[in-house]
Amino acid sequence: MALLATRLMPSGQCRFMTPGATQACALESVLQATSPHGHDVDEVFRRIEEPGTWVALYNVETDPQYRAFLAEVMDTVRPLLEHRQPGIFKVCGYVFISAPPSVTPFHIDRENNFWLQLRGRKTINVWDHTDRDVVAAKDVEDFVLFNSLERVRLKETVRARSHEFHTAPGDGVYFPSTSPHMTRCDPDWVKPGDGVCVSIGVVFYSRVTRRYARVHQFNHVLRRFGVAPRPPGESAVVDAVKAPLGHLLAVARMRLRGVTTSPPGSY
Repeated sequence: MALLATRLMPSGQCRFMTPGATQACALESVLQATSPHGHDVDEVFRRIEEPGTWVALYNVETDPQYRAFLAEVMDTVRPLLEHRQPGIFKVCGYVFISAPPSVTPFHIDRENNFWLQLRGRKTINVWDHTDRDVVAAKDVEDFVLFNSLERVRLKETVRARSHEFHTAPGDGVYFPSTSPHMTRCDPDWVKPGDGVCVSIGVVFYSRVTRRYARVHQFNHVLRRFGVAPRPPGESAVVDAVKAPLGHLLAVARMRLRGVTTSPPGSY
């Protein structure tokens, strides 16, 4: 992992957690591109067992060895997922290395996520992606369209509605796009010489995520006219009407902005 991090650091594919972060923090406010202690990446890994250390390696599929690993994982799980997520594409990987006590704050992602625990133990809480009391429909919409997590925050009133998984090496958890989730790594399992927790998110898009993104685009316009639209996934018939219209709106918006490519999985 240290060698991989060294290769990824120059291209900005490493992220570090601000000390003292909690699950209720705004994720974007506690992630940073450099070590909070000013260490280079080699020094970070020399100190990787120091309590609270946290580093993430983004888009590890850019490394040939890890790209092959991700392909092998997807070949294994594809038969289990394709009935719900047909047309899988754009498989990426994110590796998380930490020393307890550490957390990943509450957030949502665009991609579907097959999350694997490789070393150590970690607790992951996942909420139903259709539960609008946890994250409101408009806030999901703003994230999908504008990458805004401004109003995606943990509310203590809904904590008990999550599915909590206590994972060990070899365990995996699957959750679809925009499922709220957070993690924590407690120190009770740590032994001398064994204090590092490693997990990987094997993430991907599908025809479903692309269709939902297009519905979100159309819903965004409806909201501007005072309509409270149905979120994607509630009605296949309604989604079938909205999705192509949302695609046209997105293309028009990007052309007005001079953008020639769209975000992966969006349109």
